Amino acid sequence: MAELQISTSALLALLVTVIIVAVVALLLLWRARRRAFATPLERATFSTLHTVSLAAPALREGLSRQSAAFALPYLRTLLETCGLTMTDASPDILAWDGESDHHAMDVTQLAKEVVSTGRQQVASHSAIDCGRTDCSARGLVVVPLEVEGRIVGTLGALTATTAGPVLLRATAQVARYVSSQLELAELDESRARLSRAEVRALRAQISPHFVYNALTTIASFIRTDPNRARDLLLEFADFTRYSFRSAGEYTTLQDELANIERYVSLEKARFGDRLNVQLRIAPEVLQVVLPFLALQPLVENAIRHGLAGKPDGGSITIVAENTGAECMISVEDDGVGMDPRRLREDMSDAHLSGAHVGLGNVDDRMRSAFGDDFGLIVDTAPGAGTKITLRVPKFRAGIRV
Repeated sequence: MAELQISTSALLALLVTVIIVAVVALLLLWRARRRAFATPLERATFSTLHTVSLAAPALREGLSRQSAAFALPYLRTLLETCGLTMTDASPDILAWDGESDHHAMDVTQLAKEVVSTGRQQVASHSAIDCGRTDCSARGLVVVPLEVEGRIVGTLGALTATTAGPVLLRATAQVARYVSSQLELAELDESRARLSRAEVRALRAQISPHFVYNALTTIASFIRTDPNRARDLLLEFADFTRYSFRSAGEYTTLQDELANIERYVSLEKARFGDRLNVQLRIAPEVLQVVLPFLALQPLVENAIRHGLAGKPDGGSITIVAENTGAECMISVEDDGVGMDPRRLREDMSDAHLSGAHVGLGNVDDRMRSAFGDDFGLIVDTAPGAGTKITLRVPKFRAGIRV
């Protein structure tokens, strides 16, 4: 009986060992097949995509000596040339990667023709022969870099063999890729310039009515309550310093709320008990980044168009909530409300006319920064007050203070 038990135990141990060995063998086979799965074409495609992705960030900054110096090593890997260079439209050489940089004059000469004609230029070995035994350059290809039909620079490739059709096509394709990245860089800069222009327009819209009212209110306290006049003047100075600052297109929710508190202090001095403002802010969203001066126009709209026309005034509630990947912000008033159709017309025509120019400005900048799904949401009706809501992603590439 004991011998039978020992035999059974041995069989079980042997079976477990066989199963473990089989599982390990299957895992090793699966890993080996997985590693060998990619075909040479797939590996080459992946390598090419990876290389161009490494060059992209620098090129998205625009054409400069720094971006050219960073991108050229990766681009030369694609073309497998002995030398690669990039010029601006002057044409001055911005950077050089690889050998044969003593051919800079040859590159410049061909680059001038490329800039003037807009066509690819090729030089044979006899045309660029330098007589040096240590020089590997046997041909030169220079192609244009274009942005929206304008030649902004050139890409020059020096090859160790005669420049044939394959190299010509490959260099042209790489130049098209570089041009596309430079075009995106220019688009980014155009959007940034537009955003700065919209902020300047919003500042201009703030100054006429608010500055006059604030200074008039402060003046009224100079004799009756000098200390309060002094405090309000300091609030006004801090408000204008923030509103007219020159640094950055974006700010944090915390800084924006601090500026709103200054604005509300000045308005409450004018409206007195007719204006009541409540803030309910989740602490975890205070560092969320949003367009500069995105909230103040919403509060200003609530006061000017919601409560100013109401004899007894009213309340404004500002809420900022944490909703996972986003921050949800709302500005709600219990004022006179407005006609939704008229509001849409004013916002769509915000840069030309309309009482709600500030709302249209903020709506444009929110969509420009985060996409069309992040415009203002306005709920209103005559006599029903107004609630304006905006969603702000907690993270978006390229959006930072």
